[in-house]
This record gives sequence, C-alpha cells and structure tokens, in this order.
Amino acid sequence: MLREAYRAVAAATREERAITPAAEWLVDNFHVVDEQLREIRDDLPSGFYRELPKLADGPLAGYPRVYGIAWAFVAHTDSRLDLEMLRRFVLAYQRVQPLMIGELWAVAITLRVVLVENLRRLAESIVRGGRMRGEADALADELLGIGGDGAVAPTARGLARFEGAPLVTAFAVQLVQRLREQDRAVTPALLWLDQRLAAQGTTSDDIVRVEHQRQAAMNVTVRNVILSMSLMSALDWTEFFESVSLVDGVLRAAPNHAAMDFATRDAYRHAIEELARGSDCSELDVAREAMAQAQRAGRAAEDERRQDPGFFLVGSG
Repeated sequence: MLREAYRAVAAATREERAITPAAEWLVDNFHVVDEQLREIRDDLPSGFYRELPKLADGPLAGYPRVYGIAWAFVAHTDSRLDLEMLRRFVLAYQRVQPLMIGELWAVAITLRVVLVENLRRLAESIVRGGRMRGEADALADELLGIGGDGAVAPTARGLARFEGAPLVTAFAVQLVQRLREQDRAVTPALLWLDQRLAAQGTTSDDIVRVEHQRQAAMNVTVRNVILSMSLMSALDWTEFFESVSLVDGVLRAAPNHAAMDFATRDAYRHAIEELARGSDCSELDVAREAMAQAQRAGRAAEDERRQDPGFFLVGSG
C-alpha cells in the first residue's frame, strides 16, 4: 500500500497536479520508509515473533503484548518519538506487569511496525483524497466547459453521476474551490452543491474549514512518523534496553556489574532467559535468586567468584 501510494503521488507530481503537504512528506522521504521495511524483515524473524507473549483479549487480541504497548505509545504521542518519554512509558507499564527480556528487545522493532502501519493508514487517506480531488477537477472542467463545447449542456448530466451517495469531503472542497467566483454559467452547479451539503448537515464554508484542519493534522502526523523513523535508526537501543530492564535493575546491585562489558551482561541475561524457560520461575525470580545466592556466598566469605551472580548463571554454580 505504501509503495502504491508513493507511485500515485509521484505520478501526480510529474503531471504537475497539486498535492497535499502530507503527500510531499511521503514522496520526499520514501527512502526512509523503505529502510524501515527492510529492517523489520531483518530484525523480526518468525521464530522470535512466535516467542513473544500475546494478548488474550481486547482489540489487539492475538497480537504480541509489546505491540499493544507500542500501539498505545504511538497513539498517545501522535507518532512523535521521544526516547525519554518512551522510557517512562515502558517503566510505568512494568509497575503493573513486568516485561520479558525478549519483549524489551522487541520494543524498537515493534515501534517500527506500528509507525509503518500508521503511515499505511495515512497513505490510504492521501491516495483516496487525491483521487476524489481528481474527480472533482474533472467535473469542474466539464461544468466550466474546459475542453468541451460549453458548460450548459453537460451540467445536469455531470452532476447526475454524483447523486445517490454522500459527497466525500475532499471532493466537495475541491469542487467548491474550483467553482467559486466563476461566471453565472456554473450557478446551478453551486446551488446543487449547497443543497447536497445542506442535506448532509453542513455548508461549503464548514467543509473547507474541516478539510483544511484535517490536512494540517495529517501533515503533522506524517511528518512525525518520518522524523521518528529517521531518529530510530540513530538511537542506541542497547542503552535504552538496559535502562528499562527490570532484570538489569536487579543485577546492577552486584558490585562488579557496572564494570562488565555488554557481552558479559548479555550472557547473564541469556542464562536467565534459559533458566526461566526451563522452570516455573519468571526471569525476575531467576535474577533475584542468583543475587541471593551470591549474597549468601559473600557472607560465608567463600571464593569471591561466588559473590558474583554470574557464578550461578554462566559458571558452575
């Protein structure tokens, strides 16, 4: 759908037809969107997806729980990514329900999925609006006699094609803007348009205002999506992960934890995931038990290696 929208907007640009600011953002930055699609395919293999816990009920039942979190965040921020806000959002969620290590790693890629899906929805609206404005232009050309023998004969026939269904806002606004301040030949068409809008409970001034507000809001959202996509590729997601991981919060109490390199900390996390999968314990329970074992060993003044939780996770403990 996104590629189809890109082609439609690019074609309109080549034909020098007017496009909306949101459409300009889409066509000018489509390389950013294409990059997200590639990263999603690379970073979200089906095996990893199947391991993510799924929601049991609600509108997103069957989707991963982390997808619900990403969806809510994007909805509440109008697709504008702020890393500190996302950090607070994920930590607040975990005050009620701790997330698994795999879910936290999936936050970034799931955000990409939700942003792409949101942009897909907007792209559909952009294409639909462009098509409706094109139909309105064709009708206006017919009513104004552009490319024909005059406006009088085709007026009734042209308007009859649009009877029987409510007028789409983008179509009506384009028609209003084309026919306003024209000569008296199109007066019947303007009267017809006013009557149709009145039957829908609105006026030409109202729909122009509503359409301008809608286009402005869509422009902001499309811009936010594109900028958020660009920002995501530049962020250090490993630092974000460790800042929101409750398991890391437990392990940080170990004396040497901060001095370890990332690969060592990651080895501890992999061990915690494996032990949790093979037991009835949660990942947090496993991390706390490893810390408890290390603290007991420290009090017993045994081999100092035993005072590190890694002895009980990746060592012989």
